[in-house]
This record gives sequence, structure tokens and C-alpha cells, in this order.
Amino acid sequence: MTVLSSVLSAVFWGMLVLSALVFVHEGGHFLVARAFGMRVTEFFLGLPSRYRLSFKSKKIGTEFGVTPFLLGGYNRICGMDGEYDDLLAPALAIVQDSGRISVQDLASRLSIEREHAYELLAVLVDMGSIRPYYNEAAGEYAWQPDWPEAFETLERDGNLLTEYDAKHDFSSPGTTPAGVPRPVRDERAFFEQECARTYRGKGFVPRVLTLLAGPMVNIVFSLTMLIGALMIGGVEVNANSNVLGGVSEGSLAQAAGLREGDTILQLGGRDVATWVDLCDAIDLSLEQGDDIPVAYERNGETFETVIDLPEGEKVELIGVSALMETYHPSFSEAVQVSFSYVKLVGSTVARIIMPQHTIEVVSQSSSIVGISAMASEAAASGMEDLILLAAAISMSLGFMNLLPVPPLDGGKILIELIQLVARRELSPKAQSAVSYLGLAFFLFIFCFALRNDIMMLLGLG
Repeated sequence: MTVLSSVLSAVFWGMLVLSALVFVHEGGHFLVARAFGMRVTEFFLGLPSRYRLSFKSKKIGTEFGVTPFLLGGYNRICGMDGEYDDLLAPALAIVQDSGRISVQDLASRLSIEREHAYELLAVLVDMGSIRPYYNEAAGEYAWQPDWPEAFETLERDGNLLTEYDAKHDFSSPGTTPAGVPRPVRDERAFFEQECARTYRGKGFVPRVLTLLAGPMVNIVFSLTMLIGALMIGGVEVNANSNVLGGVSEGSLAQAAGLREGDTILQLGGRDVATWVDLCDAIDLSLEQGDDIPVAYERNGETFETVIDLPEGEKVELIGVSALMETYHPSFSEAVQVSFSYVKLVGSTVARIIMPQHTIEVVSQSSSIVGISAMASEAAASGMEDLILLAAAISMSLGFMNLLPVPPLDGGKILIELIQLVARRELSPKAQSAVSYLGLAFFLFIFCFALRNDIMMLLGLG
């Protein structure tokens, strides 16, 4: 039962922490995408699934929700998938003219293969311009593994705005429901207007800022938690006191009869009033190599003892530790410490893509298993420890996503830079090939980190 409860605790806290951080990450992408006027059809916590709890915003049309598979999260930002070609504009115009049309009819009107027609319609669905029509009478249903036989128009207001567009007004004159014909005068102008409301239709800067937003929000979120935790919870530091905070088991100090809480008055013939005085007196006495006389106070009484140093051996410690106290840093001090941590995490993550350091960094990494175990332990220790762990994971998540390796955000930014320099888009096949290489790299990292966690749990690490 103890093992089972430990496993359940690790699963619960691990999923809670990771889900919260993924939500923050995806929230960054969502907010910036919407700020630039991009359509976002879905924002979910959890991996895609037909089983979901959700609601649709009447203001922006985005469906917000959660799925049972809380190992990630996602936004569906319109215009990020599919290959654009010259037939998209006429295909969209045909759907608008028809209201609802079968794939076969569209293929016939465009004189193309049925498969090509499906590809066009899938891109238009991804743009948030049309939607699939599931005919229940024909046995079709949402979340079926393949596309239905027909597609239809979306509800649009008098200005042709959909539910995903800001400032749409379905109470205005000229509004047409979904599935109803809504012909357009200029198919090319209408298509360009639709593109302008998608990721691909925006310029280089909006696209890159949208990609950067997720990792940067993770880093800022981590910084905020770190600064707050340092200022509110404080940090344990050595008190500059001559009172012993601890005496190590089996140490020379314990053999001399010293105990935790004793106040050292003299050591090695030198007066002691602070921890600095005590450390200096210990260092000088150990350099001389002679037995060390000590005068100390316990419960209001003064005692004397001698710390016997082994003959012929070099001794570096006598086994005493300082009394600890909680220090609350100022805002500027907390910021300084937090930014030092940012620099440390950033440099460590960067080393993972340097071949000479990859194995070294990965050997110190943890997978979701190790993170879950650490989250459970931190939760048991207290809220402050859990917050600090979440901050550390958030920081790592942010920097990991900035690595220039597709399909991470940093890899997508790299592709955007390549396209900017080349002045043309990379083909979806080329992007997919690079993404598969990136996935293989991170599968290797995950397997190595998982091995580390298993060895640690078995006590073999």
C-alpha cells in the first residue's frame, strides 16, 4: 500500500506541475497569436482526444478545455499546417458558392483528383475558413479517423467575419448561418483576406513573436516565482554566531564532548564571539597541528575540553556546523540571484546540442518519471519547495523549447529565419524531414533520462 500511495502521489503531483507549466507555455502562444489577430480554434490542456471537457468562447470562437491525457497541451493556431497552392482560392470560392459541397463535386469542378481535393479542403479547415460536415445519417461522426464526404461554410456576419475573428457581429444584417451559400465577388481578394487572419498570413515578426511567447512566458513565470519565493520564504544562511548549529556524528568535536547549541567562548587560546572568529580559530589551530583547547558555555555553565588531533595526519575539519537563520533578500538581491540562475540554466541547456557535451548533460537529466518523483517529494516538504521545483522545471522547459531543433519552438524560429533569408517557404516535406530528425534526437534524450530515473529509483544511480 505504501508503494502504491507513493506511485499515486508521484503521478498526481507530476501531472499537476507539468500541466500547469504547459498551460502557461501554451497560454503565451495563445495570447500573442490573438494579439496579432490570428485565428485560434482550440486551446486545450492535455493531448488531443475525442474525450474532453470544454466550452466555446462566443467572443473569439476558441474552444477551451481539458482532455484526460494530461501530458501536454496545445493550441490550434490557424494557418500553421498544409501546403498552399493556386487552387486554394477557387476551392474556397466554390465552397462559399455552394454552402455545402462533397469532395467529389469539388474535385470535378476543379478537374483534379479526389485526393488533391481533400488536401485543399484540409488546408482551408486549418485556416478556419470552412469546416467538415459530418452526416450522421451516413454514419459519419466528429473525431472519426478520416475526413467526411462533405464540407461547408462557416457562419459569417455582414463583413464576412467568422466566430474566430475579433469584432464579429452575428446580429448584423447580412449574417449567414453555417452551411448556407455566401458567394464572394473576388475569390483572390477573399482568399488573401482569409490568409491575413492566419499564422502564415502574418509577417515574419508576428510569427516569430508568437513562437517565442511560449518559452519566454515559461522563463518569466519561473523568474517571478523565484523572486517571490526568495523574498517571502527567504533563504537559509549561516548565522554569524558562536553558537554551534550542529556537531557531526563520529567527529573530533563530538569526541571532545561538544554538542549542538554549545556557545564557543575560546578555541586554541583565541577569544571567539562570531562564526567568522570560530572558523579563523579552527583554521589556525589545524595548521599548527596541536591538540585544540576549547572553552564553551552550556546551559549557563562554562566548561573546558580538548579536541585531540590524530598524530601524523592532516586534519581539515573538526565536525561543527553553523547555526542557521532565515534571511529575506531585498527585491534587487532576489532579482540578482534569480538572473544568475537563468544564466546557469540557459548555458546548461545550450550545452545539450554541443556534441562534446551532450552525453554529459543528458546523464544529469530527468524524464517525466524523475520529475514526478521530485514533485511528490517537494509537495511533501511544503509549498515553498514545490514552488521552487516548479520554477526550476519551468525555466528548463522554456530554454529547452528555445533550442534550434524542430519541432521545438526554437526549431520553428530557425525555419522562419531560413525562409526569410531564402525568400521562399520550405516545403512541408522538407520541414517534416527536419522535424523527424529533431524528434529522433529528443527520443534519444528521453530514453537516456528515463534510464537515469530508473537507475536512481532502483538505487543504482
